[in-house]
Amino acid sequence: MDEPEPLPISALQHWAYCPRQCGLIHLEQAFDDNLHTLRGNAVHSQVDRPGFEVRRGLRVERALPLFSDRLGLVGKADTVEFEPDGRPYPVEYKHGSRHKAADIAACDDLQLAAQALCLKEMTGRAVPEGALFYASSKRRRVVAIGAELLQRVADAADEVRVMLAAGRLPPPTTDTRRCRGCSLRDRCQPEALARMASGAGGADDLFDPGKEP
Repeated sequence: MDEPEPLPISALQHWAYCPRQCGLIHLEQAFDDNLHTLRGNAVHSQVDRPGFEVRRGLRVERALPLFSDRLGLVGKADTVEFEPDGRPYPVEYKHGSRHKAADIAACDDLQLAAQALCLKEMTGRAVPEGALFYASSKRRRVVAIGAELLQRVADAADEVRVMLAAGRLPPPTTDTRRCRGCSLRDRCQPEALARMASGAGGADDLFDPGKEP
């Protein structure tokens, strides 16, 4: 049996945020920038250069490649702080403030937990917690990485693989908060698709330049 294609860790965060966004990016290879993604790119450009430094007794690795053979995951950690005893502590950088809605913050937690899972497999050391560093507030939010969160990582990986194997885009999210900041909103057209699903509009609405989506 052929080994499945490695799954980017970022796909799990995209799936948790919005399955349709995940499908557009990882199934159709569609991606557009907006202010939010450009800010995110600017934050990551500061930490995505491979290298290391030693500070306060910690060895800090930047842009560290990650993998999990068990779940077939690949990715890159923004930074990993290695304690003197060798225990890894992942730190993922995000733009914005750490004061996010709990359900949206949970998407970031899932990505961090996937990194922790990879680090445990790579080093053989337990990774009970990590942190998310938010650029706007310049504060960390510590995330406990327990069995429940790690199970969510495994479940998300399975769900993304099912979506990719089926080759079909999931329906748009009903959580319009997530649509407002999504750079793929114009491709997704969630409002127009919702009207079609409810019978309030027809397929021609999607292609009529005189109508607002």
